Amino acid sequence: MRETPSTVVHEAPNTSWTRLFVSAENLRGYGISLALGSLLAISGAFETQNLPLWVRFAYWLPIMLAGAFIGGLISWKLVAIERWARSPFLSWAVVTLLVSIPMTVIVWAVTGLAFQDRLQPHALPYFFAPVAIISAFMAGLLTLTNQAPRETYGAPPSSADDKPTTIRFLERLPISLRGAEIYAVSSEDHYLRIHSSRGTDLILMRLSDAINELNGIEGAQVHRSWWVARGAVKDVERGDGKAVFTLTNDTQVPVSRTYAKALREIGWY
Repeated sequence: MRETPSTVVHEAPNTSWTRLFVSAENLRGYGISLALGSLLAISGAFETQNLPLWVRFAYWLPIMLAGAFIGGLISWKLVAIERWARSPFLSWAVVTLLVSIPMTVIVWAVTGLAFQDRLQPHALPYFFAPVAIISAFMAGLLTLTNQAPRETYGAPPSSADDKPTTIRFLERLPISLRGAEIYAVSSEDHYLRIHSSRGTDLILMRLSDAINELNGIEGAQVHRSWWVARGAVKDVERGDGKAVFTLTNDTQVPVSRTYAKALREIGWY
């Protein structure tokens, strides 16, 4: 008998310190940092033009890598805070601020010890603005390139004494779809169309709110307008850099380029 998505077990992955060094998004961050650091060194940015080229590289590259590491650590922790992880603008602003504070101290200390032979406390505030500009640029690039699909997870294993996992979204289903297996949810203006084993129907709700209530069914947002249950994907078509999921009921769902790579990395296709 075919298992429904609500009974598929798939728990949220555990993060570890190795993620800061080997994950695709952080390696991408280090690469962007090295590229930007090289550009800053070659251009002699922020009054470093009078230094020898090799000194500029020795100055900028370690600083940029330090910023990438701190940014990766902060982003890793922010993912656990769903409200921030959901908002790219809020994530960008928070990461920019939290990276700028320690990096201002680092840049001030490195500059003072390397080029002025001593630390000058009165100069510390003047480093914040240029550091914040670079941090904002880096955070913006990484926010644009590291967007990941929002996932929902199947109910964890339970014993006979445990209460069944409540999937809040199922309580919103119209009478015609009660008891149906949910295949996908798509947004249409201010409404959501529910695709299920008993057909489709509309409810008044936002997709972001629906995804919050779909935990208990393993799935993911595969497009800005679509959430799909993983167990409902019957086939995947790829071509011209795009992918399309065919669901159990033959509905075809576009996969956003924004989420395609992340979905491949977690084994959707």
